[in-house]
Amino acid sequence: MFSSKHKNTSFFSPLNQFSNVCQWALKAVSGINKAFKNFLTDTLLMFALLPRKVNFTQLEIYGKYCEKTYRSGFSKGFEWVDFNLGLGSRLFKAGDRKAIAIDPSYISKSGKHTHGIGRFWSGCAQQVKHGLEILGIGLIDIDRKDCVSLKAVQTPSPKSLAECGVSMVKWYLTCILNLRDKLMQQSRYVVADAYFSVSEFANGLEEHGFHLVSRFRSDADMMYLYTGERTGKRGRPKDYDGKIDFKNLDMEKVKKVDIFPDEGDFYTTIAYSKSLKRKVRLVVFQPREGKPILYFSTDTNMSARNVVEYYRTRFQIEFCYRDSKQYTGLCDCQARDFDKLDFAFNASLTAVNVAKVVINQEYPTFSIANLKSLLYNSYLTKRFFAMSGFRPNKSLNAKIFKELSDIAARAA
Repeated sequence: MFSSKHKNTSFFSPLNQFSNVCQWALKAVSGINKAFKNFLTDTLLMFALLPRKVNFTQLEIYGKYCEKTYRSGFSKGFEWVDFNLGLGSRLFKAGDRKAIAIDPSYISKSGKHTHGIGRFWSGCAQQVKHGLEILGIGLIDIDRKDCVSLKAVQTPSPKSLAECGVSMVKWYLTCILNLRDKLMQQSRYVVADAYFSVSEFANGLEEHGFHLVSRFRSDADMMYLYTGERTGKRGRPKDYDGKIDFKNLDMEKVKKVDIFPDEGDFYTTIAYSKSLKRKVRLVVFQPREGKPILYFSTDTNMSARNVVEYYRTRFQIEFCYRDSKQYTGLCDCQARDFDKLDFAFNASLTAVNVAKVVINQEYPTFSIANLKSLLYNSYLTKRFFAMSGFRPNKSLNAKIFKELSDIAARAA
């Protein structure tokens, strides 16, 4: 049921609340006219409430514009990062710990002529599949344990990258560096999974002022640093003091830290990584059962607790993908050219961001699914009244509307 502060909610306030959040965030984006602002607001609302696939045909049926207008609008560029940073400022507190999260995601797509079509790794299927891939860049709040998607960039096909002589990791790095100035204002830490724990990526970030927080494989080749006295003899001074055996740590060279003691034991030290060719802050997690888990940060001054908490919060960006695929049509776009696909991917992820802000401000007990149902029920009620040809009496129809919209609220 609605909370006490929503007893006087007007017929269509959920739709208005969603649209108002969009209009507010658009103030942070310069260089767009009123017509495009209205188009984008309507498009994001449609992405959030459509019960079926979010494609151009459905947008015409439910939205304010014709299919040709939607196709034309999807071809226009838009500063998604500025818009989503505005949403993030309403969702996150200024003093919270934040980091930049990146994660590729497989997008199913058939055919042969779509831009960027190729064979990419699918984490859900645990195999390489034919389709598309996007690299998602998000802002995570470590203390709130939430993520706002900032931008999705479509990955070129492996074949086209090979023809240009560019590795996939190098391309991912370029995507981040293209947004360096805006990202640097939010955080200097980039969190990513173990795929990115290679020297090309980690050292590339370091050269531009970022630090990488990630994981090593459980059999990573790591060395203790030598901290003893120098002998003063001729030759190169001793830098390392043996290889690290993660199943039998040298307790004189590591420090036990109190982090989530119910899960297992955590040990930390500054070690040398042969794969990264650099010193890192290493945190070894030895669970009650299973292999050790190796967290690390290229910032050797970072605390062990922060290393673990930053990395574990990285998974919030995967929840953004999950919600977008389930509720806002991330995999539904009919287009084949780059501009329309780029707009569709970013609109889908951004619609989830707007929904999070609306939930946080108005419906704190709701999920994305609950809000989607509420928006759809409100839209249908509004459509019924619009098609009836008369203005409804709010006092007489408030009970009817409340029963319709409460279908979503009862599930919360």
